[in-house]
Amino acid sequence: METVRVLLISTYDLGRQPLGLASPAAWLRNEGIHVDCVDTSRDTLTDDQIGEAGLIAFYLPMHTATRLAAPLIARVSRTNPSARLAAYGLYAPLNASWLREQGVAVLGPDAEVDLVTLAQGQLPTPNLQLPRANSQSPEPRAQSRRFLQPDRSALPPLARYAALQMPDGTRRVVGSTDATRGCKHLCRHCPIVPVYGGTFRAIPIDVVMDDIRAQVASGAQHISFGDPDFFNGPTHARRLVEAVAKEFPRLTYDVTIKIEHILRHVDMLGLLRDTGCLMITSAVESVDDEVLVKLQKGHTRAEFIEAVKACTQAGVTLAPTFVPFTPWTTIDGYVDLLTQLDALQLAEGVAPIQLAIRLLVTAESKLLELPEIRDLVDPFDPESLTFPWRHPDPRVDDLQRAVMQVAASASHVSRGDTFDRILALATGSQDRPVRAKGAMPPYMTEGWYCCAEPGPEQLDLV
Repeated sequence: METVRVLLISTYDLGRQPLGLASPAAWLRNEGIHVDCVDTSRDTLTDDQIGEAGLIAFYLPMHTATRLAAPLIARVSRTNPSARLAAYGLYAPLNASWLREQGVAVLGPDAEVDLVTLAQGQLPTPNLQLPRANSQSPEPRAQSRRFLQPDRSALPPLARYAALQMPDGTRRVVGSTDATRGCKHLCRHCPIVPVYGGTFRAIPIDVVMDDIRAQVASGAQHISFGDPDFFNGPTHARRLVEAVAKEFPRLTYDVTIKIEHILRHVDMLGLLRDTGCLMITSAVESVDDEVLVKLQKGHTRAEFIEAVKACTQAGVTLAPTFVPFTPWTTIDGYVDLLTQLDALQLAEGVAPIQLAIRLLVTAESKLLELPEIRDLVDPFDPESLTFPWRHPDPRVDDLQRAVMQVAASASHVSRGDTFDRILALATGSQDRPVRAKGAMPPYMTEGWYCCAEPGPEQLDLV
């Protein structure tokens, strides 16, 4: 059985050390296969690395990563035309047609076994098409029932990745891992839905704990759980955080939880606080109830406000994220969003980039189920890998571009001051707003993106 040298490439993963390299690396090395890992967000990919590989696989967990991979795929094809190419991660099946046109085999997000099989020469490329989980086929692939401890030994050290900025000015070294894969929810704009179709599976606690132990040994002072919703399996979540706190009582962590799950499991917020949770990220997206219905978010404006209050009372920071610019956004609606954030004293708690994000419509997006979206979008653009759209009111697009410029220049300006600039821009007022300043919460030093179109001007920001 022939095996080849494998090169795994990650282009961007939210400023985190990529689990999407570490997990398949463990599987491949477990089979005696030589693996090189390159995270091009931190290191330079060399021609020698490309030339030595027989299988080159790109990890595509998000839209930005996929766009950044495009020129690398072309470069790899030129430099080593005999290598087999593959792509895996959430955005590989979403962009399957485009990837196959580039001669790239398409795997799914749970690709460890398939990468091993490819490396052993048992599957044809580049026309590989593997089944993926969907609402008609909820049974996960056999490979997903078994997990190995990720192998992070060949990745850049954690200190080179995004850190946690604390209110006292100190920074904590951040590790990251996942406790589950997939998501049980069906938010219409979410890229997870077309791939997992409402299914999720828990990763065994001992595997997660082994990964955390290895990262703590490498200097991690904080763990960021990358699950789309940490409370998809609340019992699993409870057991995990209790185990983490027992073994590492000084380790802090953050999670992502939907608004509806924060409220459904509000009794667990105290447990999160007591076990070291500093921050809950939640993809709120909008405070307009009509937009929330369009996106099938499963919560209302009132429930978002209730969740903010619940987290405040529990002593856990809620870090909401937004997609404020959609085809349904109005100028008044955008001002209303800023006004509501101000009233909740969240101006300092929202990353400025979150106030500039524009809705992303990708291939296979469930947004295309909506007639108004189908009527609005232009044909699919292989350069941006999206269905481009323009707002019916040009003033909204002009405002989005102006807010993006403010957010892009905000690295040396406080969040509160940047919020004030954006509010003045949206209202057309030259007067600096007078408002009560909220407490500065902990936050990651790189912005968080989801379901949004970064655009060419943003690719250098992420």
